[in-house]
Amino acid sequence: MTFEIPLALCALIVLPLLVLTYRSQWGRARRGREALARTGLRQVGSVETSRWRHVAPGLLLASLGTLIVAAAAPASVLTITKPEGTVILAFDVSNSMRAEDLEPDRLTAAKTAAKAFVAKQPSSVRIGLVAFSDTGIVTQQPSDDPATVSQAIDRMAPHGGTSLGQGIFAALQAITDGRLRADPEKLAEDPESIDIGYHGEASIILLSDGQDQSDVDPLAMARLASVAGVRIDTVGLGSAEGTEVTVNGVTQQTALDAAVLTEIAKTADGVYHPAQDAAALTEIYDSIELVDKPRRELSGLAPYFMIAAALLAAAAMGLSLVRSGRVIAS
Repeated sequence: MTFEIPLALCALIVLPLLVLTYRSQWGRARRGREALARTGLRQVGSVETSRWRHVAPGLLLASLGTLIVAAAAPASVLTITKPEGTVILAFDVSNSMRAEDLEPDRLTAAKTAAKAFVAKQPSSVRIGLVAFSDTGIVTQQPSDDPATVSQAIDRMAPHGGTSLGQGIFAALQAITDGRLRADPEKLAEDPESIDIGYHGEASIILLSDGQDQSDVDPLAMARLASVAGVRIDTVGLGSAEGTEVTVNGVTQQTALDAAVLTEIAKTADGVYHPAQDAAALTEIYDSIELVDKPRRELSGLAPYFMIAAALLAAAAMGLSLVRSGRVIAS
């Protein structure tokens, strides 16, 4: 334990002086009672009563000492475990996310649950945002400001097709601060040989219906993420039965492809979560495990010492009231 104002502890010297003063006064009072007892005017109290009479002053003395320690601003280094790291929310914003098999539609339900997730995270978790359709774009760099991230989520709108590989690539770009440079052929043939550093504190939450339509292999990107220590949890939006979506007068069928999302999560050491409705989607966010890291923090202990001092003083006054009918008895 350390003290921010150690000089305040010098006041503790008054405690032995108060003890000596109390003993001197109590000794004189006892001799006076004994003299009266010899004259037959008063009887000496029992030994038990004499012992109890010292408890209340002792508690008051302890309360004073505790207050002095509190004034010295004590602090202790505590090991606190809390979620820490970087989380990238990668949203599929393709036209298929307009489907209403998730109320009110897939994208709106995903955005609502994501904002609730962002609001719950401590400042030790930085959250970034990627929107992907035919291509992937980092729309919000990792930030510890939930309001900024929520505003970026609100700005997303559906358009284009779906490229899961582009979404993962953009998420890795956000994690590596844009340092990811990779040959598409090398990505497809040997992603494990590409060194983008190790980012074990980072994870990606990929939200999509899984209908991949691009030539960037999402499993190759998932292997690249795994080698870099980045976990990918996938969230399947929609139903396997599917539904129809009409865009610019053109109607198309869309259905959840859980197989590819499951394989992506498995490859990148994550978990696939099916979201059949908005309530299930919220539960999924609550179940996603972030990296817990122990952190040593200096924590102030003065409030605890002040509470202890107050309790000691209250006990002293209560005992004195019970014993003598007065708040403090001599």
